Amino acid sequence: MWERPERIAAISFTAVLLLPLCLLANAFAQQTQTAATTDSRAADYASLNQEVSELERQASVLKRVVKLVRPTVAHIEVRKGGAASGRRRAADETGSGVVFRQHNKFYVLTNRHLIRSADLSEITISLADGRELRPRRKWMDAGTDIAVMAISGKRLVAANFGDSDKLEIGDYVLAIGSPFGLNHSVTFGIVSAKGRRDLELSAEGVHYQDFLQIDASINPGSSGGPLVNLRGKVIGINTAIASTSGHNEGIGFSIPINMAEIIARQLIKYGEVRRGFLGVRLDSNFGATDAERIGLALPRGARVSSVTEGTPADLAKLKIGDVILQFNGTWIENDSHLVNRVSLTEVGNKVPMVVYRAGEHLTLNVKLEHRPAWHE
Repeated sequence: MWERPERIAAISFTAVLLLPLCLLANAFAQQTQTAATTDSRAADYASLNQEVSELERQASVLKRVVKLVRPTVAHIEVRKGGAASGRRRAADETGSGVVFRQHNKFYVLTNRHLIRSADLSEITISLADGRELRPRRKWMDAGTDIAVMAISGKRLVAANFGDSDKLEIGDYVLAIGSPFGLNHSVTFGIVSAKGRRDLELSAEGVHYQDFLQIDASINPGSSGGPLVNLRGKVIGINTAIASTSGHNEGIGFSIPINMAEIIARQLIKYGEVRRGFLGVRLDSNFGATDAERIGLALPRGARVSSVTEGTPADLAKLKIGDVILQFNGTWIENDSHLVNRVSLTEVGNKVPMVVYRAGEHLTLNVKLEHRPAWHE
């Protein structure tokens, strides 16, 4: 059947009216969806910015630490034969140090192995502001690989020393040094372990070891630089890496600042380190089985295998077989730990020792003497 022209015209007119409305509806839906997506992204950005602001606020602590400590860090270069005339030649050794003050005089604390064979005229100390200084004097201790250089100058900034005994595994630390000659470089990490001893670090060896192990990147040239906590206090002197390639592999070692400071102050005062002397031989094989056999709950302490007549140990009534559990308030882990504690105790001081003898805990007081030359 044929439709009338009037009906066909009405249908066509309605279609013409509905088409733009559909297009408008689709466009509106798309705009609404786009607006919703835009609003969602804006909300995500706002949330991200808020979270990052909090993270940046926390990260700003690191920037403040670096800003405070950087002026106290010295870049050290050794050129054998002194400064050459004309063009400046490359350094034979590079490393770092940290400026500290004692009795209103300024010094640089660093590693002995960096400057051990250099004359004063062969050493250049560069500060963070670009100034260069020459050391006036130097002192060194082979037993701990610590060295001190006396300096003088205007506007010198001294570091603050912290308490390395209070460090815990997992504490955040920053290492500042001159890896590969790139002075005042900063790396970040944590304390991985404490009390690392019996490490083979050099041909000469380091006899008195109590290292902090860190994962902050340390490379050749980082030696002598400070290890710093988040309070901007120096808690170690970076000294070595454990590596098969000679470069950083995530294991570095730092001398605890409590040890380094004692050594430095003695070097300045006496020109040498006056180590405490007890006068015993210790059983290096004493272990968990031995501790359990004699009734100790934990395998720690140092067992005495002999006592030399007339020594501080003899005068304190220490006996063969005694296990020294505490020395001057510090729990003793093993024989090498006791050797370190005794060597860092000031000569002439009377200190308590807790010993385990025949199932009993006894407290003995010992007055340390200077370690005799024949015992070095």
